[in-house]
Amino acid sequence: MIIGLLTAVAASACYGTGSVLQAVGSRKSARREAAEASTTGVTQHGGPSLSSTAKAAVTWEFMVGTVLDFIGFGLGALAARLLPLFLSQTVISANLVITAVLSIKLLGIRLNRAEWTSIGVVCGALVLLATAAGPEGSGHTPITAHWWLLAASVVLIGGGTLLVRLLGGRAAILAGLLSGLGFGALGIGVRVLNGVAPFHLPSLLGDPALYAILVAGIGGMYLHTVALQIGSVNGATAALVVGETVVPGMLGVLWLGDSSRPGFGWVAALGFVVAVAGAVAVAWYGEPEPEAEPGSPGAGERQTEVAAR
Repeated sequence: MIIGLLTAVAASACYGTGSVLQAVGSRKSARREAAEASTTGVTQHGGPSLSSTAKAAVTWEFMVGTVLDFIGFGLGALAARLLPLFLSQTVISANLVITAVLSIKLLGIRLNRAEWTSIGVVCGALVLLATAAGPEGSGHTPITAHWWLLAASVVLIGGGTLLVRLLGGRAAILAGLLSGLGFGALGIGVRVLNGVAPFHLPSLLGDPALYAILVAGIGGMYLHTVALQIGSVNGATAALVVGETVVPGMLGVLWLGDSSRPGFGWVAALGFVVAVAGAVAVAWYGEPEPEAEPGSPGAGERQTEVAAR
């Protein structure tokens, strides 16, 4: 249990730091396109184009953030094997706190009292969950369920990407939520993956859950990048937290046999609900960034963001 918790905390730190660095890279790319008076950065619906997202992905800040995401993925995968999903996913989702704090320093975003209170609520909820967590389930499921997971991942990422592109600049929170659902599907896939313990390569390569992990992971990263491009980093991350936590946590209990300590079921349920509510509150109370005056530093970036909305 202790090793699993430490692993989940380390994954959370990697994800939170990576999100802020990716946001820095996205904004640097937006400023560059604004300075060049580029008209290819947005689609006809007002969202970021594929070329704009690709340009954001090649800034050094974004690449370092992506490396941290991959490290976080490895640590998170291990945590998903060692802990109940409702605990591992919620602890990993505490990267919201790290994202919020680092955004003050690296993005110049001010947090209001309501946001700080919401962050404190999330931390308190994590304490409740850690106190209530019991043994994780076996994770053994029929292969048909793995096929369903792959199909759901394809529909989620494919349909979600199309919907986000149609909504354009209004899709920031939706993109964050869909990316969280993708990462949640990834966590479920890791939990049920065959051929891991003991390692058996043919079983691993023949398991549809492996391909669900790839689809959900890559698609979730793309949608998260889009959310960071068109919305606030704290709001996008809070929406991701909801998607990454709620569905996997429920499926872990109902499908995979995760449980709480005897007599602590109500504590786990309370901690779970409060953690999600706190994450939603961070997005709800997030202070919008002030508009820059025309001609002032950052005005071009804000104009690009407003046009994208």
